[in-house]
Amino acid sequence: MKKLLNDPQDAVSESLEGFGQAHADLVEVHVAPPYVSRSGGAVPGKVGLVSGGGSGHEPLHAGFVGLGMLDAAVPGAVFTSPTPDQIVPAILGADSGAGVLAIVKNYTGDVLNFETAVELVEAEGTQVTSILVNDDVAVEDSLYTAGRRGVAGTVAVEKIAGAAAERGDDLGAVTEIAGRVVANVRSMGVALTACTVPHVGKPSFDLGDDEVEIGIGIHGEPGRHRIPMAPADEITQRLVDPVADDLGLSGGEDVLLFVNGMGGTPLSELYVVYRQARRLLEGRGVRVTRSLVGNYVTSLEMQGASVTVLRLDDELTALWDAPVHTAALRW
Repeated sequence: MKKLLNDPQDAVSESLEGFGQAHADLVEVHVAPPYVSRSGGAVPGKVGLVSGGGSGHEPLHAGFVGLGMLDAAVPGAVFTSPTPDQIVPAILGADSGAGVLAIVKNYTGDVLNFETAVELVEAEGTQVTSILVNDDVAVEDSLYTAGRRGVAGTVAVEKIAGAAAERGDDLGAVTEIAGRVVANVRSMGVALTACTVPHVGKPSFDLGDDEVEIGIGIHGEPGRHRIPMAPADEITQRLVDPVADDLGLSGGEDVLLFVNGMGGTPLSELYVVYRQARRLLEGRGVRVTRSLVGNYVTSLEMQGASVTVLRLDDELTALWDAPVHTAALRW
């Protein structure tokens, strides 16, 4: 294992320290317990947005703290849920009196720990709603979850709900919009190589040099099936078709097409995937009106990609286009 680390046990804390120093204009990094909040604290009168999960998926979630997205992010250890004692101060710090929406990816640890934290802060008088992101069409159940996993579609939920909160929507409206995104977004990924968790020191699964894993999760979970390495267009079709079928896309609809890198794949290859994914969607009569390509929800150094499609309407499009200024996403 070769990684630019000191002690693997300090990987998350040292990374957070550097992140906070590099983006001090946008975020504040809290140490005990660790969480990241928007610089300047809660915005008066605005609904707060809080998310979190295991580290190793950077820039998710800390990279999306800032104007137009999250007010706080709670990082756990690598591929491990944050604990309630981390989540509670993050929620309380994000509350300006308008309530807080917790955006939770569907993994058993995240769900249980966020539920516990929400109960604790509600007992102190903070109004909190939660939304569960479960966009992965690859599996119904995995090592980490009951039901579908939450993966790259989380970026769309955080961006669009964040824009709704920024424009002044109340907690009920922000929660409803987040739910609309969850209902209309689907993802599927592929791994060319496994990743290595620093404190484990070996790949999370075995994959031959001539094999790829279709339908992997962002924690290195095995996928739907393993196939021989194939041209990019063929692999892309194996991702796009299940996503489009599950969404029930029909001709004339508008979508956001998001090709996400898993951490170790060059941007040039992600654009090869995007090219074919767009061609396949347009072949169904679907209009790709918004796009995003890059490493936004990673799995450490895994080579691979995921394809996410979000069905758009006029309001969701406007909220996607609304200004955002975070470490990882800005326009």
